[in-house]
Amino acid sequence: MNPAPPAADRILVVDDEPEIVALVAYHLAKAGYRVATAASGSDALEVARRERPSLIVLDLMLPGMSGFDVLEQLRADESTREVAVLMLTARREEPDRIRGLSLGADDYLTKPFSPAELVLRVGAILRRTGSATPVSADTLVIGPLHIDRAAMTVRVDGQDVELTPTEFKLLLTLAERRGRVQGRGHLLETVWEAAPDIQTRTVDMHVQRLRSKLGAAGELIETVRGFGYRLRASAPRLV
Repeated sequence: MNPAPPAADRILVVDDEPEIVALVAYHLAKAGYRVATAASGSDALEVARRERPSLIVLDLMLPGMSGFDVLEQLRADESTREVAVLMLTARREEPDRIRGLSLGADDYLTKPFSPAELVLRVGAILRRTGSATPVSADTLVIGPLHIDRAAMTVRVDGQDVELTPTEFKLLLTLAERRGRVQGRGHLLETVWEAAPDIQTRTVDMHVQRLRSKLGAAGELIETVRGFGYRLRASAPRLV
């Protein structure tokens, strides 16, 4: 029997189909989560900003404002940027999945789906994205990696690591969105403030150098083939 999740784990379910909302909410509540619901994109954003859920189950085919639009606004808002998102979609086409993951979704599930699988995926996402421990407002700790935002310093197992300003910004971007795939185009926009359609190996070369400087902690940076890069939310286990 799976242990009940912490009481703080509130899940926001966003779908315009009442039957889907009722089904998902029932199984999440049964698993021990606190559940809020919304039937439109604008309502979802309002509830997310007010209640700060741990995770949002987000349907992509919403009236008016699409799930993609909601996801983009969630990631652009400081107050909701770190909220985990599980996409629900009736579309099985790869471009839709790629777009959602590139915008910062943590996982996706196609309709029709198994409620049991949805609950398991929610738990897996929360474990993955909740592993990084903020020591203070300015410090992130992810396994052996310590990142001080204010001082712009990085330490691995207590040892200082010298990074260039661009390398630091790249690492910080990956760390603040840990567990989520960051597309090369998005990284170019965020770190280099360049147009995302520029054909360049700049991102790949900087990631390679960053991994080298971080040593064993460089294994936290994963290559997601066809998408970009992702920083693990916790250090890999050593066998």
